[in-house]
Amino acid sequence: PRSDCIAAEQLCLSDSTCNATYRILENCALAKTRFLPLDHDSRVRCLNAELDLGNSSLLHCKCHRRMKRQEHCLRVFWTVHSSVTDGYFNLETSPYENPANEEHWKTDYNKLAALLSGKDCSQLAGDATNPCLKATHVCNLSKKCVRLRTDYASICTKGAGSEDMCDRRKCHRGLRNFFEKVPEDFTKRILFCPCQDELCGERRRKTIVPDCSFQYNTKPNCLWLLDSCLEDHICKSRLADFQQNCQPADMSPDGCSQHNHAACLQAYMGMIGTPMTPNYVSNSSVEVSLWCTCESSGNQKEKCDQILGMFESNKCL
Repeated sequence: PRSDCIAAEQLCLSDSTCNATYRILENCALAKTRFLPLDHDSRVRCLNAELDLGNSSLLHCKCHRRMKRQEHCLRVFWTVHSSVTDGYFNLETSPYENPANEEHWKTDYNKLAALLSGKDCSQLAGDATNPCLKATHVCNLSKKCVRLRTDYASICTKGAGSEDMCDRRKCHRGLRNFFEKVPEDFTKRILFCPCQDELCGERRRKTIVPDCSFQYNTKPNCLWLLDSCLEDHICKSRLADFQQNCQPADMSPDGCSQHNHAACLQAYMGMIGTPMTPNYVSNSSVEVSLWCTCESSGNQKEKCDQILGMFESNKCL
């Protein structure tokens, strides 16, 4: 069975042969994150060290999105898989274990939604025509949901719209906290509520407080956004998860190579609160995009278009 990478690392460090191999891989990963060019011999040594792990639990370990010490776990994963990203942004291997059954959360949501429908409807005018508003009201009945939603909203609205005052890093951390710690049935309904009018669409588009979490004063190049992501263990991991679960397939009837839209939506939510945070592009459609452009990409235009296309024209998503 797959172990989590923190447990696998401890097991490896207690064995002298595995320990020595792991130390080599740590140096390889460090050189990679610092963009230090490796000579031919060093590259061979790194590749051999990865192969030497063979059937070690380190090579097959995974992480959980809701685990404690998640960043440590992901650092171990990418130390062992540092050659996967060699020279290209297709990460292919997700460090995350498939999510466990989450049905019990749905009952919590349904109970609160039933409680809400029993309230005086005049207090909740607009609920029937605005599913986003209703999802927010249900969130307000859950202590955890309302606390974490209030947390990120207050951080992300401080000086929003003014780049000097908005602390994007803290805002992103607050968003990740919300999407990781609140049961998914609450977060999905707030983010993916089906809208029939622009008022509802605007509320949905502003769910993540885009003035702080999404938009810069000017659109950066998508390749710059990708570089920022690959330098960050969480973003890199979420991108790998997104690429794996939202891989489009033209020949497939549902447009998805994995045929699992729930996993794709979960992977999309995982991107929110990272340097590659996506969002709805308007209040009148469900189209999403990254806040970046491919102008002035020179001979890397094709790669840049691919990055943007993962969100803008991904049939699976």
